[in-house]
This record gives sequence, structure tokens and C-alpha cells, in this order.
Amino acid sequence: MARITASVYTSHVPAIGAALDLGKNEEPYWKKVFGGYDFSKQWMKDNKPDVVFLVFNDHATAFSLEMIPTFAIGTAAEYQPADEGYGARPVPTVIGHPELASHIAQSVIQDDFDLTIVNRMDVDHGLTVPLSLMCGQQGPKDGAWPCPVIPFAVNVVQYPVPSGRRCFALGQAIRRAVESFDEPLNVHIWGTGGMSHQLQGPRAGLINREWDNRFLDRLIDEPAALAQVPHIEYVREAGSEGIELVMWLIARGAMADCSSAAGAKPRVAHRFYHVPASNTAVGHLILEEN
Repeated sequence: MARITASVYTSHVPAIGAALDLGKNEEPYWKKVFGGYDFSKQWMKDNKPDVVFLVFNDHATAFSLEMIPTFAIGTAAEYQPADEGYGARPVPTVIGHPELASHIAQSVIQDDFDLTIVNRMDVDHGLTVPLSLMCGQQGPKDGAWPCPVIPFAVNVVQYPVPSGRRCFALGQAIRRAVESFDEPLNVHIWGTGGMSHQLQGPRAGLINREWDNRFLDRLIDEPAALAQVPHIEYVREAGSEGIELVMWLIARGAMADCSSAAGAKPRVAHRFYHVPASNTAVGHLILEEN
């Protein structure tokens, strides 16, 4: 059967992608950010998965305010980098895994989660920035990313957004789906977005270091309790865009210790936190199954 062997958590700040694409990663401001991923790039090479299941949110590129699915799974064979208004990022096409994606959709929908199935979708910085951070800068002529990716988009843009509790339970359902796939695939699940930030209004620029690090602590040690945190706390403590962190709960729910079999607690392979990167905090975590 397929198995989930690790989960990765990272911010997906658009300015990070711009800094990489413009060759600014060695500038003092950005070097501190990218230094936190040096371990991760080597870890990715040493622990290369067969497939990455990547949880992100679309930023009005694939979906507009006219139609925003709560949960959408990409089942296509490939995904082009999106033009977000200033041209598409100069990165490779994202290759999908239609067989596993379709299997997960079948399993999760039969497990009573409503997913939107997307057979054609461009992917924006929410997906490509994490790939660049974990895999290193890749250009369109470099061939391809190291492995296929299944995009899984979550609405954290237009209220109402799914609860942390729902996201955590969805992660558990995704694990069951992966484990029922009859090919011996090594799967990583990534949760992206966050950490604390607000882009508008009187609190624009808000960053809450204490809350962010407490979130990381709880994500590691008490994920089921963390999943009960209501939306209002995310907004109050982490800013209006801090709600993106509920997507990390999907990845955490898919780990063995959160399953019905109650497996071993994952091992922390890497943890990183840095302020600032553009107008937000950058958080990053790698958990490995024991």
C-alpha cells in the first residue's frame, strides 16, 4: 500500500518567490529567510517522496470570487504556473499524479467529505513557493520538480472557511485514502500558508511571534486540541490572513499518531521561524513518521 512518511509545513509568502526569481536570495534581508531552508533542501534530496500531496490556498487565480470551493483536489496530469498579474513565475510545470489523486477523491468523498474535482487548474505562489523552498530554485528549462504533486486547494479567502476541526478530520481521511491505494508509494503531505499576518486595515503588518511559536508547539505536541481553536482566535491573535494556518491541520491530521490506530508521535526533523519576510512571519516544520 501507499504510505505517508512525513509532513512538511511552511509559509508561502509571494515575495519569497519574487526574491528567488530576481536573484535576491543572497541579499542580507533574504539570506536569513532562505538559510532556514538549507537543511530542508538537503532533507528533500535524502528523503525524496514518490508524490507530494500539497495543501495550499488559491489567491484568486484558479478560482475567483464568483466560485470558490471549500476543498478542491487537482486530478490533472500537469499544472501550469499561474499568471498572478505580473507574469507566471519562471518555474517548471507541475506534474500531477492523476491515479492517486482520483483514488483519494473517491475515498474521501465516500468518507463523507465533499471535494471539488479539478481537471484543469493553474497553480499560483501558494503552491510554487513551497516547492522552491524545499526543492531549490528551478527554472522552466531545468526539466521538472523532483516528484509529482497533487494540488489540494482550501478556501481560506472568502468566509465562511472550514474549521480547524474539519481540516484535522479531513487529514485523517486523507491518510486512510492513501493507505488504501494499492501501489507502494512514499507520500509526503504538506500544509502551507501563514503564519501571523494581516494585509489590510488598522492592523496591517501584524505579527505575533509568541502566538506563532505556541502554534508550532501545539501542532507538534497536541494537534487534536489545537484543532479545536475557533476562527476568532486566529483572527484576533494571528491577523485576518493568519486563518491560513488551518491548512497545516490537514497535514498534521494525516500523521500516524492522529489516526484511529494511534501510531507513534512523529519526530521533529527541522523547525524554523523568522521575522520578517515581506509583511509576515515565516514558519517551517518537518515531521517524520517514527
